This record gives sequence, structure tokens and C-alpha cells, in this order.
Amino acid sequence: MRTNRRTAAIAVASLALSLLPATAAHAQEPVDYAALGDSYSSGTGTGSYTDSGCQRSDLAYPSLIAADHGLNLDFAACSGATTDDLLADQLDGLDEGTDLVSVTIGGNDIGWVDAVISCMAPTHDCTGDIEEAERKATEELPGRLAAVYGEIDSRAPGADVYVLGYPRLFGAHDTCDAFGLISIAEQERMNQGADLLSGVIESAAASAGFTYVDVRDRFDDHAVCDTPEWINGLTFPIGESYHPNAAGHSGGYYPALADRL
Repeated sequence: MRTNRRTAAIAVASLALSLLPATAAHAQEPVDYAALGDSYSSGTGTGSYTDSGCQRSDLAYPSLIAADHGLNLDFAACSGATTDDLLADQLDGLDEGTDLVSVTIGGNDIGWVDAVISCMAPTHDCTGDIEEAERKATEELPGRLAAVYGEIDSRAPGADVYVLGYPRLFGAHDTCDAFGLISIAEQERMNQGADLLSGVIESAAASAGFTYVDVRDRFDDHAVCDTPEWINGLTFPIGESYHPNAAGHSGGYYPALADRL
């Protein structure tokens, strides 16, 4: 397990800030936080974006964490990112002074959302699509994650790194979504795939000495079609489908990470 000295420093700094006068508090060195990953970190699904390309949002959990804790945020996460994209485009902000890193990555490498969307096609049995995504998760993804985590460790050796997982998308008790085209059996099968993906990511994070943050319990009773719904069902634009909405970031991802800091 990597050292938690940076996290301890954040806690100590927070206590100190609460005790010192404002002039002394302003003199404290800010904590440098890098938020990496895909659409589940950038904020796709919240409906409010600071840029159209990567769909980064002030309503996404990295922005909420940075704002509430006074962190210096390098927001590099980008919608649609794969592990290759992260390695190519998101690591320039990391260095020996980086204190905190969060990351969600892996879903796009296995084509998970594509598998989910395939279940909406009438008369199409999407079992094969889910099984192919699971094959990629077990056979290909561990090596890809190891490469990403190794590069993060190399570039930011003093940082506390938190790897966040993905929620189960469905409550599997209703067929309200996608015009009723996704059966309860298909929802249950996709939730099984989400659990498999979570296990692969958790194992890779542990091997790297990073902290895994499981968000599945946070989204219980808040899946697609639940009330309140923290994950979008089929939406237009379709790219926001099956992603956490603003409530999913503020009520799901944000406290899951904040509780570990």
C-alpha cells in the first residue's frame, strides 16, 4: 500500500485552517489535485459543461471535491477516454508536487456502454455483446490498467491515488427504460457484468498500491428508473445515456471519495 502522507497532510491542513486566522490560512500551500479518467469523472450526464469536447462539468465530483476542500484542481478527465487516451493526453499535469489523484478508467476499453446500448435493439439478444465486454475485462483490461497505474505512480510518486469504480446501472425491477426494450433479465445480466468490471479494477488498483473506491452501494435504489434516479436512462443527446446525473455526482461519487480522504 502506498503511503498516505499526502492524505494525512490534507487532514492536518484542514484542521489547521479551521484554527488559524484568515491571514495565516491564506499562507497555507494549496493541495494539488489531478482528476483523470473518462466520462464518469468528466461529468457527462450532468447536462452542464465547461467545454463541449471532453464534457467537463462543474457539477462533476472532481469539481465538487476541489471546491469544497479548497484544492488546486487539474481537471484532465475526458468523455470517451480509454486507457490509451489517458496515457497520451492526461498525464502532463502530474509531477512530484501532485498530492492527490482520482481516476475512473476502463469502461471504454471494453466497450461497456456499447454493450448496454445493444440491449435496446428489438429482437436482438445482447448476451454475446455483454460476454465480449466481460472477456475484454478479464483478459485485456488488467494489463491496460497496470500500464496506466504504473505511469501515474512514476509521474506522481508522492500522491495518494484513488481509483473509483462504476455503479450498477439498473435496479432490475422495472422495464421503464428504453421504451421497455431492456428486459429485467437483461438488466440483471448487465449488473453482473458491472460487478465483474468492478472486481477487475479493484484487483488492479490493489496491485498498484492504490486505494479503490467502490461506488455501487452508494447508487443502490438510485439506478435507472429508480426514484430518485441518479443514473440517466436513455436520453437525448444519447451520449448522456447511462451516466450519473448531477445528483449521482453529488450524492454518489462525491461522498464516496470524500469519505476516504
